[in-house]
Amino acid sequence: MTEGQRVGRSMPQEKDLDRQLLGNRLKEAREYLELTQDEVARVLNVPRAAISLMEAGQRKVEAIELKKLAAIYEQPINFFTGESDTAVPPVPEAVQHLARTATKLSARDREELLRFAQFLQARPVAGDH
Repeated sequence: MTEGQRVGRSMPQEKDLDRQLLGNRLKEAREYLELTQDEVARVLNVPRAAISLMEAGQRKVEAIELKKLAAIYEQPINFFTGESDTAVPPVPEAVQHLARTATKLSARDREELLRFAQFLQARPVAGDH
């Protein structure tokens, strides 16, 4: 088998893997914002099944769709394509839940929550006496 044949053979697998990774990131971003596939489909003006297929890595995502999805999910495009070298460490689920809950609070309540978090951060940890 020639080098060209080997490269040609691995390309479909690479494309499938890339599409799967993209789909996983799209789903993760949608779920983080607590959006349904129906809500995203309406904004993109595509059937809900198209969102499902994108997230499963079974449908190509057009460049214009990716741009719109990045805007909806409030993420840079390279977050979805994996082209960024500046990886953000994963946020613990409890912190993600707190952030989602905080977005539903009034601005004044979020300020109070921030002050409380700063208070907790500043106090001595038990056993540090």
